[in-house]
Amino acid sequence: MQTVAVIDYGMGNLHSVAKALEHVGAGKVLVTSDANVIREADRVVFPGVGAIRDCMAEIRRLGFDSLVREVSQDRPFLGICVGMQALLDRSEENDGVDCIGLFPGQVRFFGKSLQEDGEHLKVPHMGWNEVSQVNDHPLWHDIPDRARFYFVHSYFIEAGKASQVVGRGHYGVDFAAALADGSRFAVQFHPEKSHTHGLQLLQNFVAWDGRW
Repeated sequence: MQTVAVIDYGMGNLHSVAKALEHVGAGKVLVTSDANVIREADRVVFPGVGAIRDCMAEIRRLGFDSLVREVSQDRPFLGICVGMQALLDRSEENDGVDCIGLFPGQVRFFGKSLQEDGEHLKVPHMGWNEVSQVNDHPLWHDIPDRARFYFVHSYFIEAGKASQVVGRGHYGVDFAAALADGSRFAVQFHPEKSHTHGLQLLQNFVAWDGRW
């Protein structure tokens, strides 16, 4: 039976992620902060919620920045929400925070006066939104283009490498909703809260061989 490690650094919605993985038949799902358990897992999920400064402080305190670089190289790896943002070079949240730097790019604030067609848009961006599949990827298997996923975020990803953007969203501005590079895949939305399409993405992750 394969094992899926959900990295616990005290800042993720771990229960719902783990339950969703179990629901799609992920095998043995381990919510853990044990570096050895994470290293030995067949697949790794890196969730996150909250302020990036606090997240990165805990990630660095636990040595998970180096661990994430290590384990994401040679097995299927999935970043979710702030877990995705932490993989970028830098976030402008909390007056600027350096992140892990696995994906080139910046995390930007939507702003307090975000508008679309003359109407004010609330920040955070919270609720269902379409994701356009701009590059083919195994994790999109059986998910229609422009499927809707559930988002909760005040900051968005401005990718530094267009070829790594596999999904785009729009909320006042275009933003990277999904990034991929080798065995790494990361999403701004919450697949565990996105019903049928979110569960399909997790099922695809569980079956994925890590190649792209």
